[in-house]
Amino acid sequence: MNKINLESHIADYVIKNKESHYRLAYSYVKNREDALDIVQESIYKAISSKRTLKNPDHIRTWFYRIIVNTSLDFLRKQKRLVLSDDEAMLLNEAACEDSYRDIDLQKALYNLPDNCRSIIVLRYFEDLKIDEIAEILGENINTIKTRLYKSLEKLRIQLCESEEE
Repeated sequence: MNKINLESHIADYVIKNKESHYRLAYSYVKNREDALDIVQESIYKAISSKRTLKNPDHIRTWFYRIIVNTSLDFLRKQKRLVLSDDEAMLLNEAACEDSYRDIDLQKALYNLPDNCRSIIVLRYFEDLKIDEIAEILGENINTIKTRLYKSLEKLRIQLCESEEE
């Protein structure tokens, strides 16, 4: 595939799957504007590094990996950022959080560690296969299976506890 066709292929893929990309980024940062920024930065990175896409048939896992890495970079930068109370309040006022129909599931998902939440989101919200998730996250397939099982168990426990309350 030549350079122009590859850029067009990436652009078509990104446009066709923009909601999935947003959901994945949002699952990490939990903020609408930040998720949109991550998707935008991921698109830029994808076009800039298009030569790393060896097989155009693997664009889905390749681009998801870019989104995951961009999200993790964003979170690392946020941890280093020290805000005064006034600055933090201004940022929180300006941010608009997305709403979910099932608030218990949302809370339970957010209580999971990032690596567990990523697996749940990729598997059940993005409908990826275990081997694709392993490739995106750079992990062994058995590690993904184990984390998925443990994450589902944690979710089940949290949701049962919230029902009892």
